[in-house]
Amino acid sequence: MTTNAATTQKLSKLRELMQHASTAPEASAICAYVVPSDDAHQSEYQCAHDERRAFISGFTGSAGTAVITNDKALLWTDGRYYQQAEKELDANWTLMRDGLATTPSIGAWLGKHLAKGSAVGVDPRLYSFRLGKTIEKELNTCECQLVGIERNLIDDVWGDDQPARTSNKIIALSSRFAGTTIAQKWGQVREQLKVQSASALVVSALDEIAWFLNLRGSDIDYNPVFFAFLIVTHDDIVLFTDSTKLPDNIKEHLSENNVQITVQPYEAIGDAVRKTSSNTKGKIWISPTSSLYLNSLVPKTWRHQDITPIALLKAIKNEKEIEGFINSHIRDGVALCQYFAWLEDAVQKGESVDEMSGADKLESFRKTKDHYMGLSFTTISSSGPNGSVIHYHPAKETNRPINDKEVYLCDSGAQYMDGTTDVTRTFHFGQPTDFQKETYTRVLKGQLTLGSTVFPTKIKGQVLDVLARKSLWDVGLDYGHGTGHGVGHFLNVHEGPMGVGFRLMPDDPGLQQNMFISNEPGFYKDGEFGIRIEDIVQIVPAQVKHNFANRGALTFKTITMCPKQTKMVIKELLSEQEINLLNDYHQLVWETLSPLLADDAFTLNWLQKETKAL
Repeated sequence: MTTNAATTQKLSKLRELMQHASTAPEASAICAYVVPSDDAHQSEYQCAHDERRAFISGFTGSAGTAVITNDKALLWTDGRYYQQAEKELDANWTLMRDGLATTPSIGAWLGKHLAKGSAVGVDPRLYSFRLGKTIEKELNTCECQLVGIERNLIDDVWGDDQPARTSNKIIALSSRFAGTTIAQKWGQVREQLKVQSASALVVSALDEIAWFLNLRGSDIDYNPVFFAFLIVTHDDIVLFTDSTKLPDNIKEHLSENNVQITVQPYEAIGDAVRKTSSNTKGKIWISPTSSLYLNSLVPKTWRHQDITPIALLKAIKNEKEIEGFINSHIRDGVALCQYFAWLEDAVQKGESVDEMSGADKLESFRKTKDHYMGLSFTTISSSGPNGSVIHYHPAKETNRPINDKEVYLCDSGAQYMDGTTDVTRTFHFGQPTDFQKETYTRVLKGQLTLGSTVFPTKIKGQVLDVLARKSLWDVGLDYGHGTGHGVGHFLNVHEGPMGVGFRLMPDDPGLQQNMFISNEPGFYKDGEFGIRIEDIVQIVPAQVKHNFANRGALTFKTITMCPKQTKMVIKELLSEQEINLLNDYHQLVWETLSPLLADDAFTLNWLQKETKAL
């Protein structure tokens, strides 16, 4: 690991600014500065303007927090990014492997290494209330304090080279895709406000705003959202955004949705929250995942802190959204089959194809499908050792050939007007090793087990996680990421508040009918290969002898339509039930996609081969 001169200079300048950063009278200097991944909306992904943590650290993964003290620079990130961080961080930085029992939390580390009375700075707009209060509590225990510094120090270091915030045109989503009008959604939100004796709801999550208003944008790559805030009351809907971004047909859109909205400048949200709080006749509903800054503008006695009603309404898809999800996954399945058929043929013929050209080819097939709007994330087209980097994406510096000697993992997805897709398939176009076949089979066993599980309504997703891991655990193997995440409807490919994983999800309302989540166990041999098999599944009613004392039984219905390579399977490791599940799935894929490939004999022959029963 070498020292990067640019990083050294950035850290030096930041440390100079830290000496005069605090407005607290008892401490003008701060002894540490926390740089999260977040923007002012606590988004998972950011536009270039908000990539402050990547700028200061050099680490480009989507999740991680940088902490800079007067003599140290540390980066906390989870198991998805250990290998990537090791490659991208220079010698100025220490990688803190979040999620390991031996790795302290940020607050605990700071409390141990800073002198009593030290001040830790953070931009309160970029840190959620929940995370901020957790660190604040740990710091206070060690007689240190968390200080909000509204002037972002990274922006000062970045200077004129910092890209401007994206401000692209917004589009209206027709009711033929949305399925529910804004007026209907507003009515549901008002009912929830009444239940909580709240007079207003403050919304900062971009996907919640886009969904509620049946609007979509492109301010963040791959995420159909736009920069805005929203305040919803019993009488008004106030949108805070750049009015020049609004669709040209905004009047017709609002008329179709039976509402009127007030538009104010994006920057006016702070004053508006203060005014709403001072004039309130009830509580102000705001999520603890919103920023420290916005939460601080609502007096504690008037603050109702909970996941927003929009988040749950958005997670449970309506009939039109369900129809769109199913149809978009069928079209996407055709594109995937066309790509994998082409790729296998190209590799067997010895043609030159690599991770980057493969990803481009897959995108070219998707572009031909109805309602295509773009990719839902950067395609993870990874060959051999690159596949062991969980969130790898191909680049010129790391690009590898796709061949018949190594495992190929492809995790990809698309945005369609009627749905969002996310699918992973793993192939070997030559002769896989016994260990590769065993781990592939154990990943498949976990996926089949989870996908066929019956469970009670509103069970927390965390409870189901072990079902996907057990076959790997039986031989002392595991994977370092979650097993399932929600998926937005022509929205963010990762959507809360529910999920399946080993980490606690504090806002998980429990799994409910017509939520859509991923089912994606995996295994990764560092420096050698990666295996992941991912489907999107719909939560549907289950018919069982007993109905959990009338609580209701649910199960999963797979809507992803793409074969899983059986060449990698050790049949003897599968139970009879698992073999039947795999064969039934492949029969469904064949019956669904073969009529759509009637004019594509090349892909049809590949599909027939790949869906043969074990």
